[in-house]
Amino acid sequence: MKTRFALVDCNNFYASCERVFDPRLIGRPLAILSNNDGCVIARSEEVKRLGVPMGAPAHEHKATFEKNAVVVMSSNYALYGDMSARVMETLRPCVPTMEVYSIDEAFLALEDWQGVEFARELRARVRQWTGIPVSIGIGPTKTLAKMANRLAKKTPELGGVLDLETVRDMDELLARVPCEDIWGIGKRLAVRLAAGGIRTACDLKHGEAAWVRKTLGVVGERIRLELQGVSCLALEEVPAPKKGIASAKSFGRPVESLRELEEALATYTARAAEKLRAGRLLARQVHVFVATNPFSARQPQYSAGAQTALVRPSNHTPDLIAAALELLREIYRPGHQYKKTGIFVTDLIAESDLQPDLFDAAPEAAGRVQELDQIVDGLNRKLGRNAIRYGSMGVKSRWAMRQDRRSRKFTTRWDELPVAKA
Repeated sequence: MKTRFALVDCNNFYASCERVFDPRLIGRPLAILSNNDGCVIARSEEVKRLGVPMGAPAHEHKATFEKNAVVVMSSNYALYGDMSARVMETLRPCVPTMEVYSIDEAFLALEDWQGVEFARELRARVRQWTGIPVSIGIGPTKTLAKMANRLAKKTPELGGVLDLETVRDMDELLARVPCEDIWGIGKRLAVRLAAGGIRTACDLKHGEAAWVRKTLGVVGERIRLELQGVSCLALEEVPAPKKGIASAKSFGRPVESLRELEEALATYTARAAEKLRAGRLLARQVHVFVATNPFSARQPQYSAGAQTALVRPSNHTPDLIAAALELLREIYRPGHQYKKTGIFVTDLIAESDLQPDLFDAAPEAAGRVQELDQIVDGLNRKLGRNAIRYGSMGVKSRWAMRQDRRSRKFTTRWDELPVAKA
């Protein structure tokens, strides 16, 4: 059996999620902002046509937004994460194997009979079951499937689906794709290729193997072979083990006091601990950092970090908070307006790999700690994040990031469910 891959990519994913629950946004220009409503991180097609680039500071395009009645919204990651899970679960039963590549992309392994008609039916199913529009590209390699998806998305007459098997002249098609648009190349490596006369995907496909390998290394050689239809990248059905977990956010306003920094860091640490427990992981290293706003020329600048090794690997929230706050007190310097703090937990091991120690707590005590964590996690899942919190996390969170334009968490909070009126 020949190898065939499909890449399913959600169109304008964040904007599409917002439109599912507010149909009034359909057809209107829509921009989604980053944490603290700073930069544009997602754009509807209407906003793209206005020339607003990805990552642009929102304040620089305020006049464009007002002139064109652009709807500007804060990011709603709880909604986007849940909608992503729904899309992936819709796809999973339809194919033999699948790789979730990102929050809005998945590679599928296809059987021989699964072609254009199958892709159209799958696209319709995802739209019907989740409300999210997707584009699907099919090719003999992951690189070509990615390219087919890009072409399907940018060519309206294809109806959101392109199978490269239906293309008569592949070289003519590849000649229209610049190197910087090839998955794994990008602008920086495209400059290197251009120096050797390779400017399009077709050029790279027929490039001299030794020169490509010398210029781009093994990765470049794999891409060249993938463009030739030789599959070098298999589906990763099981995600690679995590090497670390980070939890950090910018503040909604400058923070000067140690107490507020401690509240914020304790809150972020509790979130990191939840992620550890969800993955059945334990951390052996804790790294904490603080930083002022590098774009504020009027304020003195300061940034610092510190790390420590835990006596015993842990995912217990109080253990991690205690270690994090001790590090914070070491690096805190008064007289600064801090913009951000955060924690990285690294050197992770699976809970099942933990070796017993002579000085470990008694099994019953360890069991009670684990049971406490499970109760807290369960209540927070049911009642909302941080409904149950540790005292060091504070209560009012005046430092919390700005999300003045965030939509409701329609799918993850009982008190924010959409209301239908007859």
